Amino acid sequence: MNDDVRNIVLGVLAAGVSAALGWLARTYLWKRRLRRKQAFFGLPDNSESLLVVNREAGGPELTVMRHDVFALLELSALIKDCGAHAQVIAHDATQQGFGERTEFCVGGPSSNRRMAAHLHSLLPGVDVNVDAEPGPDRGAFQIGSERYLLESGKGEYVILARLVAGQERGTRPVFLFCGQRAITNQAATRYLARNHERLARKHGGNSFVLLLKVVNSQAYGPDVVELVADVTRAARTPPPTPSPAPTPTPARNSRRAS
Repeated sequence: MNDDVRNIVLGVLAAGVSAALGWLARTYLWKRRLRRKQAFFGLPDNSESLLVVNREAGGPELTVMRHDVFALLELSALIKDCGAHAQVIAHDATQQGFGERTEFCVGGPSSNRRMAAHLHSLLPGVDVNVDAEPGPDRGAFQIGSERYLLESGKGEYVILARLVAGQERGTRPVFLFCGQRAITNQAATRYLARNHERLARKHGGNSFVLLLKVVNSQAYGPDVVELVADVTRAARTPPPTPSPAPTPTPARNSRRAS
């Protein structure tokens, strides 16, 4: 074997080793990124999850609004990327606790009983106006001492929450997408899909509650979203119990002896 042939063989071997090392490094990084994503969403390989949606008003069948369908598609892609499976179930057909399977609950409390139950149990500091009659306070969020009004098509709010009940090992999270309109639910799921790595780095496996604002949805749809505030503490703090009104003391009639 002359020097030229030896140099060619060594070059091919070096290229092969470099390619193999590069492939191993990329595979390691991809798997580490996948494990972090699975941990954040509580979705290990082949695990089961729930997609809880509302029924369309007055419909006996599971008919979901168009923007909520888009929200489900965003979530389904995340679940598939984690190697997990999803079951779509109506809000009034879900009669089980939480923590055994990751749950994604979409819709406001006026049309989603499951969401109403989660807000009552897990976020007692959040109050949503569910009045059916039109008015300036319809759909408004009260979070702690702050109130957020709905400006349809201009400025709309949505709560994005990741909640873990208890600290037991293996407890799966509940994700809430509670918006003032259906398009805000889609905006929140898209925000989660785009920012889950940053949220995982910031919050780890802890619970968080974010208030998002969808800007000018009539022109931009669900794409322009602003983070208003992290409202975890206010949302999880029960409102103060009003003090009972003091009982009036009856006046005593004094009679002077004659």
